Amino acid sequence: MKTALITGASRGIGEAIARKFAKNGYNVVINYLNSREKAEKLANELNNGKVRAVAIRADIGDPVQAKILVKQTLEIFGRIDVLVNNAGISLTKLLIDTSSNEIENLMLTNLLGPIYVTKETLPSMISNNYGKIVNISSMWGNTGGSMETVYSASKGGIIAFTKAISKEVGFSNINVNCICPGMILTDMTSGYSIEDMKIIQDQTSLGRIGQPTDVAELAYFLASEEANYITGSVINVDGGFN
Repeated sequence: MKTALITGASRGIGEAIARKFAKNGYNVVINYLNSREKAEKLANELNNGKVRAVAIRADIGDPVQAKILVKQTLEIFGRIDVLVNNAGISLTKLLIDTSSNEIENLMLTNLLGPIYVTKETLPSMISNNYGKIVNISSMWGNTGGSMETVYSASKGGIIAFTKAISKEVGFSNINVNCICPGMILTDMTSGYSIEDMKIIQDQTSLGRIGQPTDVAELAYFLASEEANYITGSVINVDGGFN
């Protein structure tokens, strides 16, 4: 049975991805930082006798904790077939009003965290000559967002990281791809005003705000055998945002 490690999986997009993989027969590791109750509740729900789900706390922005997260996953399940780097935080603020601590914290979680977890996961995948890595970026990583400069920079970094690491590990039969969600209805978007959400919706070709399951469906496809010849790709799930 295959195993998927999903960071930031206690809610929102990560939760939807965890549910999708468990539904399709994967053992699932639900990484979380602060939402212990939600993570453990989700793990209990997904444990149905056919698949196993465990919740593991780790601050992926800390390289030591990232290493322990991967080590614990391998101790429990023996292998990691799929890594979904989903954990992330948002920050809406003018750059000149942003503190150095806020910049560092965001970069640690959104950019360095995925790099740390990937680094620790790769030896096992290389040894198995198999692996699927799905990185979750953002439409702002493509276009940049006013008052989301640092966030945009972190997500743009994820795009570059995806393209670069896919070239390093392709010969080990490891696929690395990136999803750029548009406006998705999660806790992270709760800070947007109704007016801002309406503006973004009006700029979206499909005329609606996305759901976490919209992203989960693509994440699962990219981890499937049907996507074996796709790597280094950056795919938008944004309803045609322009």
